[in-house]
Amino acid sequence: MKLWAGVLVLGLGVGVLGHSQETRVGASEMAVEDGPSYTADGQLKLPARYREWVYLTSGLDMSYNPKATAAGHSMFDNVFVNPAAYRAFLKTGTWPDKTVMVLENRGAESGSSINHRGQTQSSEVMGLEVHVKDASRLQGGWGFFGFDNGVSAKLIARPAECYTCHEAHAAVDTTFVQFYPTLRGVAKDKGTLSAAYLKEAGGK
Repeated sequence: MKLWAGVLVLGLGVGVLGHSQETRVGASEMAVEDGPSYTADGQLKLPARYREWVYLTSGLDMSYNPKATAAGHSMFDNVFVNPAAYRAFLKTGTWPDKTVMVLENRGAESGSSINHRGQTQSSEVMGLEVHVKDASRLQGGWGFFGFDNGVSAKLIARPAECYTCHEAHAAVDTTFVQFYPTLRGVAKDKGTLSAAYLKEAGGK
């Protein structure tokens, strides 16, 4: 992780007091939420700086429905996870309590700037969904939150399809690690891939 790299060089060439003050300012500016946070009425707050978290993957036009038809436009899905959870996964091959995963949807664009082939992501966020592991609050340990206002969201109640799909097909702890190229191998090495996933993947 390089979140704190900038702090190390702040204040070079100034006095000790100036270095200390600038380091504190730099640390404050770079501090990022690293877990779930809730409103007084129990809604999940959207992590305002989730794009400074660890990026896991992007998918294009993904669908888990074998009969799905094209929507008429393309969509990118980007996944981010809080840094503490990522570090724990590297050590254990599974997710710790207080894991927060953000799924960000952006439309695909063609022909922008000098690009004449392929697609890039739009600047507009089309949708946000957050998957949280919080045993003290959530039935089954995990919960989904869909954001409409970009500020806070209520828990999506069970038995919604997102729960049943993840619990039936996820590679690790109800999460689709099979789509995270930097973590799939970690889970395999740690022996944490689910039996359901291994059956679907033919043991790979």
